[in-house]
Amino acid sequence: MNVQDYAVNAGDVFVLPEAVIKIKQLIDDDATSMEDIAEVINYDPAIMTQVLKISNSALYKFPNTITTVTKSIQVIGTRSIYDLVLAYGVASAFKQIDPNVVDLEKFWEQGVSCALLCRYFAEELGLKEPEKLFVCGLLHNLGELVMVQLNPEVAKKCTDISSENTPLMLQKMNLGFSYVDISTELLKLWGIPSDISQIVSKTHVAEHTASNKEEKIIQLAYLLALNNVNSDMYSIHADVTEEMYESLGIGLDCVNNALDFSNLQLMSALALFSPSSFAMF
Repeated sequence: MNVQDYAVNAGDVFVLPEAVIKIKQLIDDDATSMEDIAEVINYDPAIMTQVLKISNSALYKFPNTITTVTKSIQVIGTRSIYDLVLAYGVASAFKQIDPNVVDLEKFWEQGVSCALLCRYFAEELGLKEPEKLFVCGLLHNLGELVMVQLNPEVAKKCTDISSENTPLMLQKMNLGFSYVDISTELLKLWGIPSDISQIVSKTHVAEHTASNKEEKIIQLAYLLALNNVNSDMYSIHADVTEEMYESLGIGLDCVNNALDFSNLQLMSALALFSPSSFAMF
């Protein structure tokens, strides 16, 4: 199968919650109010609970407890709420994945680490939508879960990483393309905003030249998260060049601060976005 075949087959197996699709439709409608979006979220208890958990989490550190979805939308913003609902919705769509093919804990740890790093750099650089970068970091490697479901033998082969064989090298060797390529096509198939799939598509600096700050951020965050989660194989700055962070106008101290931040926030963020935390729903 080629990239599109995997994406189409995955689209038949993994279905986004209806609320995610409905909120996207509402956001695209200029006549939509905050109350309209809040109503959709409130009708889905799992998503409503998740929005309130995230709003009151250490990710935001608001001084007062947020008790309603409408208030969450007011303080976080409509697009940011959509991005967070999307992150939850996609993660929940993959909650039934076979845990015996790949290390799912490590998968989500790397995804959440990448998301936190993306968000940190976006905020550090004053970008308008740090949650969008968070979502890109979280979802960039969904193709691995697609492969676990549709071709577990190949998925297992691609886990045999080492200091000589990076994940990207193994994916290209066994598939001819990367998991990021599958992720990109699946996000397009789902109708996810094109700015998200475009950023995700440029994840690998070895394959793409970044054309803007958002693409540079995900390339840097990907390598740092990969190295951090696989510290027994890779040094923390492996394959990270000075050009990658200096072109963003930041120094190595900022890179290291981002790593400290992501490590500090990792467990609480995993509790919000890893499917293992969705069992109650």
